[in-house]
Amino acid sequence: MSPAEQPHLEVVNVSKLFGTVTALDKVSFTASQGEFLSILGPSGCGKTTILRVVAGLEPQTSGSVSINGQDVSRLPVSKRNIGIVFQSYALFPNLTATKNVAYGLKSKGMDKKDLRKKVEDLMDLVGLSGMGEKYPSQLSGGQQQRVALARAMALSPNLLLLDEPLSALDAKVRIKLRSEIRDLQRRLGVTTIMVTHDQEEALTMADRILVMDQGELVQFGAPHEIYDFPSTPFVASFIGSMNFIRGAVKAEENRFKLGESLIHAGEANKVSNGAEALMAIRPEDVLVNANGQSGPNTFQAKVLHMEYKGSNFRVRFQPTQMDTNPIIEAEIATEKIRRLDIREGQLTDIDLPVDRIRVYESQGSQAHA
Repeated sequence: MSPAEQPHLEVVNVSKLFGTVTALDKVSFTASQGEFLSILGPSGCGKTTILRVVAGLEPQTSGSVSINGQDVSRLPVSKRNIGIVFQSYALFPNLTATKNVAYGLKSKGMDKKDLRKKVEDLMDLVGLSGMGEKYPSQLSGGQQQRVALARAMALSPNLLLLDEPLSALDAKVRIKLRSEIRDLQRRLGVTTIMVTHDQEEALTMADRILVMDQGELVQFGAPHEIYDFPSTPFVASFIGSMNFIRGAVKAEENRFKLGESLIHAGEANKVSNGAEALMAIRPEDVLVNANGQSGPNTFQAKVLHMEYKGSNFRVRFQPTQMDTNPIIEAEIATEKIRRLDIREGQLTDIDLPVDRIRVYESQGSQAHA
């Protein structure tokens, strides 16, 4: 493999046991130079453990970690040239912002003039010019996070690791800072791995997302692939909102029988004839059939509840023609609600587009949905 083809980071079959508990089970993935990966999953899924293994803060039980083609599996964190930003920022409270950023550089014996210039450039890079003499307690949460980022970037690391970097901030600051971090990462071209439980953070910031569940890597791909084509019911329910329709049985070709109703789905080949399926569709993909034309999945439905969310409504429908009476939620623009005069209690037609229905074999994985 040529250097150009070689992954910048390569994690191969990494497992981690804590006593008899398996925290990681043969996790493998790669990251290219300059790529931004996000590790996403619920609490206890192993996402922080894999970050700590990559950093060298936690030894793996088996498997290997390579950076720039070098196996670093047994090297301490100090030998891996990695920058780390923790959830708590971990700034020294008795040092100014400038001295926090300079801390690692001093140990490298850098000339004082060069060191000062480097720190000034880093403070400018993270938007904190003129605030270098302030102590962490005098800075806002967002500013402290910027200092932590500058400190992590000071030694020009091969890899930047972010452990829930925005979770301690309020919503507005989070949104602003995530775009700033992404822009900074692109400008510097540093390969970055971010752990988060926030799906919106992962979808908006990452080039690729690793979804973890119970110590296993269950799906790895671009944000739109993860969102549009979730590989399991767990991924479908964890990332975004999802309607699940249970109890459908594969009849033939792309048709599923739900009581006396038929539902057509483009992913029918995932299920064999006669098998029970779990069908899923995103709320934003459910259409209100305004023109009166009937499609293969057009059903009359009663409007049970409408939740106003400003630019849109979350509307709960109950199809009157489906024997199992599933509740189907739809995300509908406020303008459309007004134009069609949709109200609670009325009957209307909804359409479930054939190509937007995901289909899963109804088995053990269904328990996570």
